[in-house]
Amino acid sequence: MSSRYHIDDFLRGRIIGKIEEGRKITDVAREYDIAHSVVSRLWKSFKTTGMCSRRHGGGRVRSMTPAEDRYIVLSAKRNRRSTAQQVANQFLAASGKQISRKTVARRLRGGGLYARRPVVCVPLTRQHRTARFQWCREHHNWTEQN
Repeated sequence: MSSRYHIDDFLRGRIIGKIEEGRKITDVAREYDIAHSVVSRLWKSFKTTGMCSRRHGGGRVRSMTPAEDRYIVLSAKRNRRSTAQQVANQFLAASGKQISRKTVARRLRGGGLYARRPVVCVPLTRQHRTARFQWCREHHNWTEQN
């Protein structure tokens, strides 16, 4: 079993049910091929809270809503030449929330917009390549004076 495996709620309920039947934690852990400490922690959590579902959460609460994220992407698409700092200033004027340039860059990256310049050169066709190759063959024996 992998070291980063989360037990789903159904299996948690079955484990709790087996222990409530009177089976030992070690036997239940062996039956489901789960570490003894995991089953023991699950049972202890069930006894204290009365629930066996996994707690989600942790981490910082997001300061922006998905609608505000979409607004940033939309405003950047409307004015393609604006910088991330300019978009942040527009957002401050529109919503009154202060966000950093890095936050704008992350939201734009999430929306599929990246700070890359398009290629300037024109791609060569087959005719261009053959013409260049022919020129090279004709001039391969030239010296520096030529």
